[in-house]
Amino acid sequence: MSAITTLIAEDHTIVREGLRALLESESDIKIIGETADGRSTVVMAKELRPDVIVMDIAMPLMNGIEATRQIVGALPDTKIIILSAHSDDAYVTQFIALGAKGYLIKQSGAHMLAEAIRGVHQGKTCLSPSVSKRLHHHEMKARADGELHAAKDASILSSREAEVLQLVAEGKANKQTADELNISIKTVEKHRQSLMNKLDIHDTAGLTRYAIAAGIIESTVQVTIL
Repeated sequence: MSAITTLIAEDHTIVREGLRALLESESDIKIIGETADGRSTVVMAKELRPDVIVMDIAMPLMNGIEATRQIVGALPDTKIIILSAHSDDAYVTQFIALGAKGYLIKQSGAHMLAEAIRGVHQGKTCLSPSVSKRLHHHEMKARADGELHAAKDASILSSREAEVLQLVAEGKANKQTADELNISIKTVEKHRQSLMNKLDIHDTAGLTRYAIAAGIIESTVQVTIL
């Protein structure tokens, strides 16, 4: 049986190197690439077509939410495992709705990641035990109440609007955003206005707070709130 080809997407170098060292000790898992931002992850995924991607959420240029959405749409056979410090139900349900097949919190045991890679490669959905137990509890409660909780709507913004939102929240000016996305400033302004209308948020500070609350950027990212 051929090894499970795996791509690691994590912006913290020490964590990324640790994950690589951990997974390279597994004879049936082959690391074929590493990335430190969401946009590079999408590009490399399309080039290498890995079996599995281990994906962080908060990464520069493009976060794991948008990267997951684009990769699932382009590469349906590639399985994505989210590895994050966030264990909130909203994060988990959002990623499952987007098509991720695994969600592990970073406090999970080292062996659990390798097992999750094998599991999603076989078509299973793999969650950290604490996450799985909590989601099961909420599902049972919802059914008892006669309704199922809907996953947080991750499609309210287009892919381009989500990219613009992240760059705005990271403190990028319209020209910087235009250069980063290789589009015109006028187009950036159009996307910015559209996402403001959809979110009913009409200032940069509000967009930044929304991006932090939604996990698009981390609160530790250095941004200027006007």
